Amino acid sequence: MRLFDSHIHMLSRTTDDYERMAAAGIVGVVEPSFWQGQPRTQVGSFIDYFNSMIGWERFRASQFGIRHYCTIGLDPKEANDVPMAEEVMQLLPRFLEKDGVVAVGEMGYDDITPAEERFFAAQLELAKALQLPALVHTPHRDKLSGTKRTLALVKEVGIDEGLVVVDHLNEQTLPLVMETGCWRGHSIYPDTKMTEERMVALLRQYGTERMIVNSAADWGRSDPLKVPKTAAAMLAGGFSAADVDLVLFVNPITYYAQSGRISLDEMTRPRVDQTRLWEDNSVLRGQTPVVEG
Repeated sequence: MRLFDSHIHMLSRTTDDYERMAAAGIVGVVEPSFWQGQPRTQVGSFIDYFNSMIGWERFRASQFGIRHYCTIGLDPKEANDVPMAEEVMQLLPRFLEKDGVVAVGEMGYDDITPAEERFFAAQLELAKALQLPALVHTPHRDKLSGTKRTLALVKEVGIDEGLVVVDHLNEQTLPLVMETGCWRGHSIYPDTKMTEERMVALLRQYGTERMIVNSAADWGRSDPLKVPKTAAAMLAGGFSAADVDLVLFVNPITYYAQSGRISLDEMTRPRVDQTRLWEDNSVLRGQTPVVEG
């Protein structure tokens, strides 16, 4: 079974996670830009972070049999430091040209402040100008009004709704997005967001068109195997293997393929060669390298 996790923060995960994900059938991931859990104090920390995602992390994933792509953007939680956010916005066009960068984001609302809206709109405008997909985060608090405002802003900016995925949806917010041309993202996450069983119920009610499922796993209490666990729940719930392939592989890649930097044809498991180095660094610390034939 081929699986793809379209939203997972692998810089905060271990190589054990990569190994378990590959063993469970995940052949590729998209890693969105994220906040680090505490405020960044200088724009250089963003530069190093973005560089690590397009460089080291892409290499590290390949060393365990997974293709890695990313999105580059200003997280809504970090948009409230306006002077810093203005500097980051100046960086984005340069990084959005890089190989493996398949969308702008994640962007959106956290506390739904004027600053968040300002930089959310600016990033939608950037995605529109560059004809790149836009990955939108919906807030953890006041999610319903945040999603309504999100969809209104998408219309105000005038970006093609087919370029937008609205993520972290649930039973309350999915019906709103179903009325638009946006893609529908769902994060399966322990105790919050969505469960596998609830996701199966939504797929049964609303169908599989433009539906995307991810783990959103990060440095908090999360589970990088939620995509394969959703696959198992779908099969147990009566969905076919073709349905699983559509929702958990074809849909997310088709969405991100609008960037021109990812395709279904290339989505095969990369050959592992742990003798390779990245800027003279190895993923190994004295261990015997794995080299596949």
